[in-house]
Amino acid sequence: MTSSIAPSSSSPSVHPVLAEVVRSGFTEGSHRGSLVVLAADGSVELALGDPAAPVFPRSSNKPMQAAAILRAGLDLSGERLALAAASHSGEPFHLDLVRTMLAEHGLDADDLQTPPDLPLDPVEAEAYLAAGGVREPITMNCSGKHTAMLAVCLRNGWDTATYLDPSHPLQRLVGEVVAEAAGEPVAAIGTDGCGAPLMAIGLVGLARAFRAFVLAEPGTAERRVADAMRAHPEYVAGTRRPDTWLMREVPGALSKMGAEAVQAVALPDGRALAFKIDDGSTRALGPVLARSLELLGVDAPVVSRIGRAPLLGGAVEVGGIRAAF
Repeated sequence: MTSSIAPSSSSPSVHPVLAEVVRSGFTEGSHRGSLVVLAADGSVELALGDPAAPVFPRSSNKPMQAAAILRAGLDLSGERLALAAASHSGEPFHLDLVRTMLAEHGLDADDLQTPPDLPLDPVEAEAYLAAGGVREPITMNCSGKHTAMLAVCLRNGWDTATYLDPSHPLQRLVGEVVAEAAGEPVAAIGTDGCGAPLMAIGLVGLARAFRAFVLAEPGTAERRVADAMRAHPEYVAGTRRPDTWLMREVPGALSKMGAEAVQAVALPDGRALAFKIDDGSTRALGPVLARSLELLGVDAPVVSRIGRAPLLGGAVEVGGIRAAF
């Protein structure tokens, strides 16, 4: 392991292979990326690729967005706060709570500006379609976050029609929370898949942010978000998702994946990790996450469960995706 991290400008242009695709004993492909592992004191224990370079953390930014919503004055807790930080699977209990939260704040599904979508979980999507469902804003995996955003706008008298504009008071506050938690300025602002502004930071900053949330003082917005996510992980993800498994089976772990194969995890003693697979392939996410957890010293059955990524040939397992570091 290395104790320091090279500046972004001096890093190689080609990132290292983090995962290999092995079929029938033959390596047929690979996935490159960048990764950082932090020690309990916040120092860099391992740096692969260029983890200082800015990336869009995608939904791994959701804990910071939820903390901004709390700082803006919306009183959320328990399952509701977990859902505000969620990329939910679209299971019935997720959609039921979104509808409940909308009604509690005098809103309805037509107020959501999430794009129409199917449930994120493939099993739920099949069941939803079989029951005659169609793509709707409420079934999009970010509908819990958007409900909370709309609710805090109503509380503060902020315009709800423009709540996704980067210049909106809520989104400016989100940017401040992201920068504060990451310990670095936001490098760029884009638009996420759900339409919300997306703040770019380095993977080191992302790992620092998750570390800051688990180490925050009780009662702070950051700690309230971390505690709600860890107490109700099925609302953050779903019953068939690695984030849920990890937060359920590793005491005190905070975990959130993002689109384009981004992942961040922090343990209650301050150890943390963050990585991104360059090509955005989520099939490599589990093996890379499992190996990263091993490097953090996590010894739990859930690690091997997360790391399994079999490849099939003729409906028979003939290989798999494995970490390469």
